[in-house]
Amino acid sequence: MGVSAEKYQQSLDFLFGRLNYERMGSSKYSTSDFKLGRMQELLDCLGNPQSQVPTIHIAGTKGKGSTSVMIAEMLSAAGFRTGLFTSPHITCYEERILIDGQQIEPEQLVDLVSELIPVVAQLDQKTGNMSPTFFELTTALAWMHFQTEHVDYAVMEVGLGGRLDSTNVCEPLVSVVTNISYDHTALLGNSIEQITREKAGIIKQGIPVFSGVTQPEAKAVLEEVCREKQAPLFLLNRNFMRLAETQPGVQLKQSEDTSLLSDRNQQNIHVKTPWSLVEQIPVTLLGTHQLTNATLAVTVIDYLRQQGVPLEDGQMRQGMSRLKWPARIELVQKDPPVIIDTAHNGASIQALVDTLAASFPQMNRILIFAATKDKDVGEMLATLLPHFQTVILTQYLSNPRRIPVEELVDLTRSTQQSTGNTSQVIITQSPEAAWFRAKEVLTGDSLVCVTGSFFIAAELRELLLGTTDEVLVTESC
Repeated sequence: MGVSAEKYQQSLDFLFGRLNYERMGSSKYSTSDFKLGRMQELLDCLGNPQSQVPTIHIAGTKGKGSTSVMIAEMLSAAGFRTGLFTSPHITCYEERILIDGQQIEPEQLVDLVSELIPVVAQLDQKTGNMSPTFFELTTALAWMHFQTEHVDYAVMEVGLGGRLDSTNVCEPLVSVVTNISYDHTALLGNSIEQITREKAGIIKQGIPVFSGVTQPEAKAVLEEVCREKQAPLFLLNRNFMRLAETQPGVQLKQSEDTSLLSDRNQQNIHVKTPWSLVEQIPVTLLGTHQLTNATLAVTVIDYLRQQGVPLEDGQMRQGMSRLKWPARIELVQKDPPVIIDTAHNGASIQALVDTLAASFPQMNRILIFAATKDKDVGEMLATLLPHFQTVILTQYLSNPRRIPVEELVDLTRSTQQSTGNTSQVIITQSPEAAWFRAKEVLTGDSLVCVTGSFFIAAELRELLLGTTDEVLVTESC
């Protein structure tokens, strides 16, 4: 590290010391707390770095992170210096801000924070709630870094919603809405129409929109907003589609140290866009929902090609083949299989269950589950419980939004009573304790799945893998 550990920690303390909605339940704030004017003033003070960076802006309930990293990897493979901004992080803060897959360096972070501090001090003195939040500062840092490093493109994932998100001050090349399902309903609304309208807040006058939404009511809202904004709209299964996919026999490739790579169930898809047929695109992430995300990402790239961006099919394939995206139905251990996933709403839990059924034959399934306040935990449990013989309930430790395990027990018992489920329930107080209990009940035909929240996924992934991305071949913890 080219900077002292003390200065680095001071920079992180400054950022995490700001108002941080990621650590607060939605009952503690409302849409009135999100102010694009505050974000714009912050960027004005910084010289508006966002205006210097061509941007692809991506919103959605589920799949926006995966779609973002797919687009970024394909652009990088074509030789374009590509920034990627996502949230939250799994292991370390720097994961949020990448250029060509490389995290912002600690010394770069320290330098940028030092530029922010006097600007923030100035804004803190203004009336009208102009003090920047943690996420606003993080978004600004990303644009500052991308401008300083002269990226060719920035792929910016919305943090929450869209209309009032701090990323929504850019003028993008394209806007993307991946799909819509129920999440953050206290803030975004309790109907698909309301949630879609919040996501559609990223749509700009005349800027093309690409979307993977499927519900008629969601499509109707997008069509309405796009008409108002005179923004061309390209919809999945109407303007672009996945024609077919092939799934070759499972071929476990191994590196010299025999660590399992991420192409265990790689599929290949063919994408028909309004301009091209792009064939044999590899998808290394598990789940049929990732095929939809890949279809959307390929279509966005093909549109950019039509606008003069030089990019070949082979470069698209290369970018997709090397893609990794931690904790998205990620196989982190081979024997026994251990899956870690960030699913935290009904739609993502269903995608996880479907993927396990399609890709993993193990009959003795063990669930490690923790959840976050303000989520529909009953819906998640009702979907999960029938597919697991043993359920280990726990609580993550890194964020105060956790549901205490005692409360989670009551929710689980209630779900079991209403559904007739008879899964064995084990209660633990920490992710580490949950992992050790899982090991105690393993058999020769076991699978362990960790899910329910971004935070339990992050804590158990770090417990098993540390800071490496190398998959464990056998149980070692």
